[in-house]
Amino acid sequence: MTGFMGTGKSVVGKELGRRLRRRFADLDAVIVETARMSVAEIFSTKGEREFRRLERAALVKTAKNSGLIVALGGGALIDERNLALVEKTGILVKLSCSRRELVRRLRPSRSTRPILAGGRLDDRVRSLLRERRGAHGQARIIISTTNRSPKILAAEIARRLS
Repeated sequence: MTGFMGTGKSVVGKELGRRLRRRFADLDAVIVETARMSVAEIFSTKGEREFRRLERAALVKTAKNSGLIVALGGGALIDERNLALVEKTGILVKLSCSRRELVRRLRPSRSTRPILAGGRLDDRVRSLLRERRGAHGQARIIISTTNRSPKILAAEIARRLS
């Protein structure tokens, strides 16, 4: 699952895993476990470049697991190698959401998301959305999460996958 931060990849991915009786992995959680530090700590002490290296390694590791539902980080597919690996090993599902809703969802967690630092949150989200517009690949399924529950979304994704 891909999409901008705050679109619901982790919540919907967990629900989809329950519905399909498949294991779920959050790529950021795999990175945190491997690095033994939070995403914010990795960004502040090692920088975004090291985070992206760890992200690539985590994706290679998770791609070896058949039937796994993976929530990719919002910027994971900026790296074309990651996109190629995802398209080769799985079915890409993209979650989208209105910018207004993203800002609402992201406001409480802004301090733990280093990429959102600096300036007004709405301006930062707008800028990142523009930068990453083409960075979510050619998803087979694209679905809006605005004003929709994870259970309904998981049911719709499961139906569209079958």
